[in-house]
Amino acid sequence: STWLATASACTRWPEPGSATMPKNWIAVACAEHARRGLAGGFMQVCHGKVAPLRRMRAGDRVAYYAPTLTMGGKEPFQSFVSMGVVDATEPYAFDMGGGFVPHRRDVAYVDAHEAAILPLLDHFEFVENRQRWGYKFRFGLFDISDHDMHCIAQAMGADLEALCF
Repeated sequence: STWLATASACTRWPEPGSATMPKNWIAVACAEHARRGLAGGFMQVCHGKVAPLRRMRAGDRVAYYAPTLTMGGKEPFQSFVSMGVVDATEPYAFDMGGGFVPHRRDVAYVDAHEAAILPLLDHFEFVENRQRWGYKFRFGLFDISDHDMHCIAQAMGADLEALCF
């Protein structure tokens, strides 16, 4: 089953203007892995590294972008797959077998549909050079403005109230 956020998640957020206002993040993974996280209510970034997950706080919003369908695959996907609100639990190690023990963080995903990124590029504040729009995605996880997250949420038909917009 898919883990879904509710508007009640907003009640733990600080008042507007607070120094601890929630941040917005784009996480990068292939569509197959992003969908696995959506189904399980978790996120995993940068090949399971814990440090990027520790930069996030409870109540932060996250949208998953998938450049490809499968890890290492050549078939472009270039779409947002899921979005949600970071849970209060701390990052944790998860044994996937075969000696691979990546770190995860729980996410309350909202009801949304996948959406292509190309129609949104001219609206994003984080895209500084249209010719090199994919550069920031190489980091695996990066923060964006409320404006950009709102654009993604609208394109995905996401529940804006559950995302606290």
